[in-house]
Amino acid sequence: MKQLFTTLGPRGKAELGMILPHEHVFVDLRTPDQPGYARAESADVVRLMAPEIERIKALGVTALVECSTGGVGRRADLDLAVSLATNFPIVVPTGNYREPWIPDWVRSATEAELEAWMLGELNDGIEDTGVRAGWIKLSAGDDGITPLEAKILRAAARAGAQTGAVIGSHTIKGSVVMDQLDIIEAEGYRADRFISIHTQEEKDFALNIAVAERGAWIEYDHVGRSEDGAVADLIMSVLDAGYADQLLLSHDRGWFDPALPDGGTPLPYTHLSTVLLPELRRRGVEEPVITLLTHTNPFEAFAR
Repeated sequence: MKQLFTTLGPRGKAELGMILPHEHVFVDLRTPDQPGYARAESADVVRLMAPEIERIKALGVTALVECSTGGVGRRADLDLAVSLATNFPIVVPTGNYREPWIPDWVRSATEAELEAWMLGELNDGIEDTGVRAGWIKLSAGDDGITPLEAKILRAAARAGAQTGAVIGSHTIKGSVVMDQLDIIEAEGYRADRFISIHTQEEKDFALNIAVAERGAWIEYDHVGRSEDGAVADLIMSVLDAGYADQLLLSHDRGWFDPALPDGGTPLPYTHLSTVLLPELRRRGVEEPVITLLTHTNPFEAFAR
């Protein structure tokens, strides 16, 4: 049976409803060599972020995918603290971001060592939190995947092939996504277990569709950060092209930032529920499709 691995343990499809597939509870976008990197007190993070979780719970959201990975301040212990305080499941990744956010130990590790590390977090848990990683998050350079990023991707593909974990990548250009899919398939894994994160940043819509044609998930995660009509137009174009069952929608919002006083001011995770979905309904998108986009697709993408 497929399950979503969360901070509160595994959850089956029947236990879940709407899932937000790309958000952040805690992020540090400074490089890992910076003083104070990824440091915060759990009580401070809970104080800032628990109200944001309570707002989406009230709207019927049942789980959230944390997209902060190694290199950009992943803190599974802080995700767990927020999760326990709100009784709300959060899906945490293993993996590492792109250059220059790659710590020295990842830079010097072999592919086999990185594969073993990811497998350990997917199967046994992250550090001493008891939280099993639910998926693999990485990235690629805007102008092409570097040898170091390719090493991380190959290790991820091998770990994914052994666990069924989906691999999501912050990748701006569709042509680079195609290169990543080539690497994944060469390692024996499948394109349908890959999420093209930030697909909207590739402005050539034909390349959005080309990624979907390869079998991968495409993710429009700029809800509430771009003009609503333009976001809705993009979604309608994917529906018209016949790829509703490979589309993910989210905000890429939050979060507690330890580089800012008191963690900064979070942006809410509510815009999809309160603004964009009503706009899609106004345009004639029927409820079964809304449920597909917001319930079924996120579960099918991240469950294993």
